Amino acid sequence: MTKALIVIDVQMDFCPGGALAVPDGDQVVAPINAMMAQYDAVLMTQDWHPGDHSSFASQHRDAAEYDMIEMPYGPQVLWPEHCVIDSAGAQFHPDLDLRGDLILRKGYRREIDSYSAFFENDQSTATGLHGYLQERGISDVTLVGLATDFCVAFSALDAARLGYDVTVDLTACRAIDLDGSLAAAISKMQTAGVHLRDALG
Repeated sequence: MTKALIVIDVQMDFCPGGALAVPDGDQVVAPINAMMAQYDAVLMTQDWHPGDHSSFASQHRDAAEYDMIEMPYGPQVLWPEHCVIDSAGAQFHPDLDLRGDLILRKGYRREIDSYSAFFENDQSTATGLHGYLQERGISDVTLVGLATDFCVAFSALDAARLGYDVTVDLTACRAIDLDGSLAAAISKMQTAGVHLRDALG
């Protein structure tokens, strides 16, 4: 069995001081670096939005950050502007080991958000990651990074749906926890058969 570590969005805008800071988001860097050598492949995702992305609250009149609206592909949280293409906030945390085999950029289409490493939020537009993993013969994936309840969870659920043996290492993740989103994400992942690894193993 070939194993891959998928490192989700460890970028400056999701770390303390960033535009969409995840509490203690920078605390995932050291454990992620430490576990890379245990895997046959290391893949990284990078949120990569145009400045007028439709998921930004600034693009919707009379809308506030963290409002929920309906988009053609379903419910969408309106976010602060973050991870804009080529901005400092879109860069990986400077202490993250960039030894990865592949960097996959997502969220670059203005009209649709992309939480998952596998599909955009319409659940049908593929990023190409599944094909890459198949070509590499990878069947076992472990996900780490930011944020547990959004991009990590969406990626884990899609990986499970595609037939991978999926683990989320919660010791190397941090959550936004927006209106109970963390508990909901944990429940969905458990139901989907995702293995959740915490400090107790």
